[in-house]
Amino acid sequence: MARPAAAGAEAANARLVVAFGDSLYAGYGVAQNESFPAALQRSLTARGIAADVRNAGVSGETTQGGLQRLAFTLDGFPRKPDLLILGLGGNDMLRGIDPAETDRNLRGMLDLLKERGIPVMLTGMVAAPNMGADYRRRFDAIYPALAKDYGVPLYPFFLDGVIGDRTLMQADSIHPNARGIDRVTDRVAPLVATALNPAATGG
Repeated sequence: MARPAAAGAEAANARLVVAFGDSLYAGYGVAQNESFPAALQRSLTARGIAADVRNAGVSGETTQGGLQRLAFTLDGFPRKPDLLILGLGGNDMLRGIDPAETDRNLRGMLDLLKERGIPVMLTGMVAAPNMGADYRRRFDAIYPALAKDYGVPLYPFFLDGVIGDRTLMQADSIHPNARGIDRVTDRVAPLVATALNPAATGG
């Protein structure tokens, strides 16, 4: 009977991680067990970190939509998350939304999370070349500035090392396939583990 009890204790002590983003988190075009949150949970488990990674990704989500649903989403969890990974802005860029609006919405979400005492990690995005130099300059500056202003960890570009590689991307050249998601997870997981460490050690 010891093993089930130990397993129950481990589940109770698991860190609650919320992956709040768009289709890149939701798992567009792949099975749910191949999505980024699922892959991240497996990676954290392999690192000896008991984590319950919840998929709060919505395909097509903009930062405005994220800001509107964040409080409602958080209220739906049984307790305060130990970490929220925020990955929004890609759809803003694809729609040509003013980077100032994207920045304002992301700051609104970070303000809410700060008020609730929820640790945050950002995964950033960069503008596509066809958006023009001025738009790219303004958009690409958003995430480093947010990380600095709010003192939160940042993985600068979620699709780094994956986008442009046809073996790692789906046919739309926008979303990674299962192999691509695993590649992304291999790079993001160490930062997530570090972000969880203060909570895990009581620091």
